[in-house]
Amino acid sequence: MSMKIVKAELEIVCGVSSAVPETDKPEYAFAGRSNVGKSSLINALLNRKNLARTSSQPGKTQTLNFYNVNDAFYLVDLPGYGYAKAGREESAKWGRMVERYLNSSASLKRVFLLVDIRHEPTANDKLMYDWVVDSGYTPVVIATKLDKIKRSQIEKQKKLVRQTLGMGSEDTLIAFSSETKQGSEEIYALLSE
Repeated sequence: MSMKIVKAELEIVCGVSSAVPETDKPEYAFAGRSNVGKSSLINALLNRKNLARTSSQPGKTQTLNFYNVNDAFYLVDLPGYGYAKAGREESAKWGRMVERYLNSSASLKRVFLLVDIRHEPTANDKLMYDWVVDSGYTPVVIATKLDKIKRSQIEKQKKLVRQTLGMGSEDTLIAFSSETKQGSEEIYALLSE
């Protein structure tokens, strides 16, 4: 099931001190640590090269970015976490902003949590997973950078991700490559539910 993207644009940018915007469309949030490939995933899903800006400096996105897709829903890009150079104060501000969004958006339908399939999820990934669950959502975990591992390693790495995060057997884990777009069909299916 492919999704025809006729419109995709950055419509709302919400900073640390801004109130969470009230929108009239369903919202799907994407969370993940800096450098996990969030911008690449959003660009791949929306068939755009540089809509979500990828940065050579991890931790650059410090805002909630709302992408209007087909005037039907918003993809919300949450700022990446766990960037070593971000100071404690900056990280705390980031945390409060994301928490405020998770707890106050009336339009948020689903949270996608991105982890790097090549590595065991970090302590920050586990914290974020638990945080999303505590906020009342069942995160869909997207294991990115699928094209960077051998086919023979995929199942082993998926199992590692599930175990480390403490996912239930019924929880959704999608292996994704922004290079080949493998996994995008499953994500589109969840976006069009």
